[in-house]
Amino acid sequence: QVQLVESGGGLVQAGGSLRLSCAASGRTFSNFAMGWFRQAPGREREFVASIAWSGGAYYADSVKGRFTISRDNAKNTVYLQMNSLKPEDTAVYYCVADSIFGAQRMSVMPWKRFPYWGQGTQVTVSS
Repeated sequence: QVQLVESGGGLVQAGGSLRLSCAASGRTFSNFAMGWFRQAPGREREFVASIAWSGGAYYADSVKGRFTISRDNAKNTVYLQMNSLKPEDTAVYYCVADSIFGAQRMSVMPWKRFPYWGQGTQVTVSS
């Protein structure tokens, strides 16, 4: 049973920074791609960033240059460093793990294709 637990969300002013963490357990995560999606009120869940076991990373255009995804394979943990936050970044952020499609395909496939999700952490950016 795969378990993903996010932490690090909160309230921040525009231009500020937050770092999200996602701790994975329950499986051997070698060759798992990990990623982050987000969902704002009234909107569909959307891709934010993904990272392969080897470290190759992919980003949504809306966060390129501002967000950085990384992972510590020894700790089965993935991080999302979010800088220069904007009010439009406000959303619930979800961690996702995938053993089939990989990090690149995670960036383009519908979110419903992935079975392993965390409970989500709220990020609110005030203007």
